[in-house]
Amino acid sequence: MLKTHNTLHSHYYTSESIFREELERVVYKRWLCVGREEQIQNPGDYFVQNISDESLIINRDRSGAVNAFYNICRHRGTRLCANEGGHFRETIQCPYHAWTYSLDGRLIGAPNMNDTAGFDKRDYPLHNACIETWQGFLFVNLDPEPEPLSLAFAPLDGKFDRWDIAGLRTARRINYDAQANWKLLTENYSECYHCPLVHPALAKLSPYDSGDNDLSSGPYLGGYMLINEDSLTMTGDTHRPPLGQVSGDDLHRVYYYSLFPNMLLSLHPDYVMFHTLWPQSPGRTLITCEWLFDPQTMARSDFNPNDAVEFWDMTNQQDWHICEEAQIGMKSRVYRPGPLHSIQEVLPVAFDREVLKALGH
Repeated sequence: MLKTHNTLHSHYYTSESIFREELERVVYKRWLCVGREEQIQNPGDYFVQNISDESLIINRDRSGAVNAFYNICRHRGTRLCANEGGHFRETIQCPYHAWTYSLDGRLIGAPNMNDTAGFDKRDYPLHNACIETWQGFLFVNLDPEPEPLSLAFAPLDGKFDRWDIAGLRTARRINYDAQANWKLLTENYSECYHCPLVHPALAKLSPYDSGDNDLSSGPYLGGYMLINEDSLTMTGDTHRPPLGQVSGDDLHRVYYYSLFPNMLLSLHPDYVMFHTLWPQSPGRTLITCEWLFDPQTMARSDFNPNDAVEFWDMTNQQDWHICEEAQIGMKSRVYRPGPLHSIQEVLPVAFDREVLKALGH
């Protein structure tokens, strides 16, 4: 008989002290997906990503390099960018005292500071965070000396090449605000034991007990499920060709992977979907969901992503709702950890184990 594993204790989902510990030991220490390279295609393009108490400016400078700068001025700590994104024409300027930075972060203007003894602009560049690219995605790490992304992601080398994810482009983006702990959302994503009741449309197209997992321990978890029809859309049909080199069995599979700690990656025959999770408090998480398609397919006059977007927007909202109900239940004085299904919930068990490992618990 397989060993029984239980859910985590309720304080892992409701405690402010546990949440702060997760920020320090997980969110501020691990590689976080912040978006796609295409969001900053041209020199001067930027967007702002808030990571709990921190805020980063993600930009492309004149040399074409991608940077991640803390969104604070080196003078008095003033927030440099209030907008979610845009384009810097030439420089980044503080709205308080007009300290001005080049797009690569160097301080190039500080009005009247030459009269201050010992002041040297070279000593005050913008604070930067580590940033790397992978499969067209942008990942940042707030640890001053993080494990190189190439080493951290070594278990995934070549795994998704046949989808040519780096060459895909975003057709739609939807932001969600879920009143649930970030771990509940990832645990829910990692199992389909709930699908027959919570997702009848999904269960009709993809049997909840089908498929297999190929990553079942460590920070990266997931596997595939079968698709009865052509794709996961409102009708089960698709007029889009397969992505990249997707062929054979993959034409009737959907792959789901969680990349610890904040990325959920879903690979379909004709599109890729990904979520990024941004914990706000023990009981609140902001979520961004994006749908990626082949740019040649997107250029066709009959291209319409709505069949995939509407299907997953419906499914997403069903997920957020049931996770919010679970979050409420976690607060009950009678809640006790319950047994997890020995087959259908092996990935939530592995995810919880990774959380406890990261926290040192």
